Amino acid sequence: MTTLAPPADPTRTGRPEAPPPASGASKWLRRAPLLPALVFAIVVTQLPFLVTLVISTFSWNILRPGERAFVWFSNYGVVFTDPRLRAAVVNTVVLTVSVVLLSLVLGLVLAVLLDRRFPGRGVARTLLIAPFLVMPVAAALLWKHAIYNPTYGLINGSVNWIAQLFGGTGPTIDWVSTFPMAALVIALAWQWTPFMMLILLAGLQSQPGDVIEAATLDGASGWQIFRFMTIPHLRQYLELGILLGSVYIVQTFDHVFTITQGGPGSATTNLPYEIYLTTFRKYEYGEAAAAGVVVVIGTIIIATFALRLISSLFQEEVGR
Repeated sequence: MTTLAPPADPTRTGRPEAPPPASGASKWLRRAPLLPALVFAIVVTQLPFLVTLVISTFSWNILRPGERAFVWFSNYGVVFTDPRLRAAVVNTVVLTVSVVLLSLVLGLVLAVLLDRRFPGRGVARTLLIAPFLVMPVAAALLWKHAIYNPTYGLINGSVNWIAQLFGGTGPTIDWVSTFPMAALVIALAWQWTPFMMLILLAGLQSQPGDVIEAATLDGASGWQIFRFMTIPHLRQYLELGILLGSVYIVQTFDHVFTITQGGPGSATTNLPYEIYLTTFRKYEYGEAAAAGVVVVIGTIIIATFALRLISSLFQEEVGR
């Protein structure tokens, strides 16, 4: 004769009972405190973007207010065929790639140095992070007047002082006019190197120390450890720095407006500054809106890759 076993008591097995599924009303009650922030985000970000999309389909010049006409996607054709906009795209790519690579290399060097223990490491970290905390306009003014100025700037002043030590006079170079793109790249790299340094320093500190110690005991040199262990470990952090840096630097406006104003000619005019010129110099609202939409779509594509990379980093950390 078989007897049926009584149902298992969850309190005896130590497994808590699963909570009952929440009803639709309770879900909305839990989400209700977030609704004001959601509505605010939609009003501030999405509605202006929709208005920009609508404006981009019009031929609208503020100097001719009575001639506004619906032109479908003609403004986007102008964006991709206008020589000035094509030059702005090239300048944006050159500026973004140069700043990202330079700040990434410098950030890697500083991160490796700061990963070592030495007296005053906390003070050194604070000082190296400080450029990233300076407002972009203030940083641009600092580089334009205190460093690049041909009369009293730090670079020409240092060169003249060294030349006077040897009985000569140094040249007076207008760095912004002579090397406009390099002047922008150096100023932006100075501000974005701490950002790259923080990301890579976090990656270095997550590297397992026992593996490095085992490699050292096996006779691996410091360069071999860095090349074959540290760099592969930092691959995702390097990719994250490249993607996030590209998202931010492609939108650079302050340095271009403050240091070079797109010149000489249009040698340093990037897309954000060209959109500014199209809006407030040519007064072509439709073309400026179309160019802005193109920039936003490109930024969204880059940001999507960045978010996927961030999620993969979190999943890897959880897997450990």
